[in-house]
Amino acid sequence: MDKKDTGEFVTMHDPRSGKEFRFPIIDGSVGPSVIDIRKFYAETGYFTYDPGFTSTASCDSCLTYIDGDKGVLMHRGYRIEDLAQNANYLEVCYLLLHGELPNQQEYDEFAYDITHHTMLHDQIQYFFRGFRRDAHPMAIMVGAVGALSAFYHDVTDINDERQRMIASYRLVAKMPTLAAMAYKYSIGQPFMYADNSLSYAANFLKMTFATPTEEFSVSDSVVKVMDQIFILHADHEQNASTSTVRLAGSSMANPFACISAGISSLWGPAHGGANEAVLDMLEQIGTKDRVGKFIKRAKDKNDPFRLMGFGHRVYKNYDPRAGILRASVHNVLDELGVTAEPLLDLALELERIALKDEYFIERKLFPNVDFYSGIILKAMGFPTSMFTVLFALSRTVGWISQWKEMHEDPRNRIGRPRQLFLGEDKRSFKPMDQR
Repeated sequence: MDKKDTGEFVTMHDPRSGKEFRFPIIDGSVGPSVIDIRKFYAETGYFTYDPGFTSTASCDSCLTYIDGDKGVLMHRGYRIEDLAQNANYLEVCYLLLHGELPNQQEYDEFAYDITHHTMLHDQIQYFFRGFRRDAHPMAIMVGAVGALSAFYHDVTDINDERQRMIASYRLVAKMPTLAAMAYKYSIGQPFMYADNSLSYAANFLKMTFATPTEEFSVSDSVVKVMDQIFILHADHEQNASTSTVRLAGSSMANPFACISAGISSLWGPAHGGANEAVLDMLEQIGTKDRVGKFIKRAKDKNDPFRLMGFGHRVYKNYDPRAGILRASVHNVLDELGVTAEPLLDLALELERIALKDEYFIERKLFPNVDFYSGIILKAMGFPTSMFTVLFALSRTVGWISQWKEMHEDPRNRIGRPRQLFLGEDKRSFKPMDQR
């Protein structure tokens, strides 16, 4: 839907000049309205000041909508609960890239295209060998994804609509292969080729955990949970990594470089590293009898300890993605035979106490998606160093959809944030012997 100029204005009175300025109010299809300040500097001579851009809309988008107060997440108008329960990840990918859920023919063609783009140029394996075996998988992903532009430079003309779409498909298709290779390289096992007979999630699990010497099988329920995790992380509006992709893309950089930039941003523990931090926290707590002690520490503003996996920058209500995974936790653990997993028992005890504690209830510090995804991924056999890699794999379709949407906007301009300068004014240079 198009944005709507309301005909209404916000009036600003400048006490310094005595002038008044009017700025239009624009409505979106849903959510808060915005004040159009594109001409603010030209008309007033001032910049606006918004560290972190938490009150600034940097773009308009039709992809994802979040209402943090109500715990709502929608992609193209579909609630995340409906998509996670009724669709698979490739359907959600098609929805984000093309704007509508696919019919059967569209889905079959899309799934075929993605499936048959999963293989990588064979020389990429030599690129991996340049890394140390103990390198963090995210470090490998940053380099390997950026290097794709050297192997697939035939689709880096961002002004060509067809090349943009081919690059988008290639990134969605090849990211599981790269992620699996990053894991295999870290443990010294041979890379596994993709299996075109398998679904997207099942193929990724096989490339990650299979070996050439044994048959590999995985249950449908485990594949379903893996697919759900991919769906729940597919896109999340204008977060740090998505904004990074858009900002890099605004310079007309190629898509592989832009996604590599997004991976770099996602790597930060305040963003994509949160589920890894949950496991680290649970291991720090150690046993159920120590939960009370650590909850007390979390309430102490003078104590640096924080409960990881509780609360969310956006969701001031319950994270809708967390509820979906919470319902899957016990099923997947039963399936994998790890019902006696100490960290799960510890996590559920922590959840039980925190949800009854007035301190957390008043502050709406509910368990978020990272709290449950970390437990599930650990049960599947993923090391914590791979958690953020899986996040990057899932989020690639969101990043590339945002990148594609940006380049389809005729008003797209290179990003250039302003600043409030607080440094020294003009100073006189002093020779070395006078300092």
